[in-house]
Amino acid sequence: MKRQIFLYLFLFTLLLVIFQYMNEKSIFENQENKIDNLRAKLEVAEDSISDLNDKVGELNYFTLQGNENAMSYLESFGYDSNDIEKLVTNQIYDQNLLKGNNPLVPFDGMNGEMKINKLKFLNHKWILADFTDGTYWGEMILEYSIGEDKVLTLNTIASTIYPQ
Repeated sequence: MKRQIFLYLFLFTLLLVIFQYMNEKSIFENQENKIDNLRAKLEVAEDSISDLNDKVGELNYFTLQGNENAMSYLESFGYDSNDIEKLVTNQIYDQNLLKGNNPLVPFDGMNGEMKINKLKFLNHKWILADFTDGTYWGEMILEYSIGEDKVLTLNTIASTIYPQ
């Protein structure tokens, strides 16, 4: 009798061990599959990030902060490119606060006052600007320079307004 109890106990334990082994094996395989899928997604994401970083680098080529020659030019006169961007941006946007059209915009507003919305610094001399009166909008190229007396000069080089 004692021998049969041990036999049944042994078989029961053996079945329990086999069941646990199979269960753990399937859990392990599922986790491995999930890990493999996540690694594949991570690789795709890293490739996308790399491609986007390359594109950002290309887009930043025509910016003041991305143009080493333009930054060196400003530094040779003792200016910091970030400070110059802030100074010029503030002066341009301050002209939006004046009554009437922004004096840098060569068009009169047809449905309101022409104001400059957005600026993109191309280098140490030129800025691309977007302007609108709320209905009509256009773009222009501004030239900026800082004289020896540290006075900022802004000139409109070219502009276009888009038909509605």
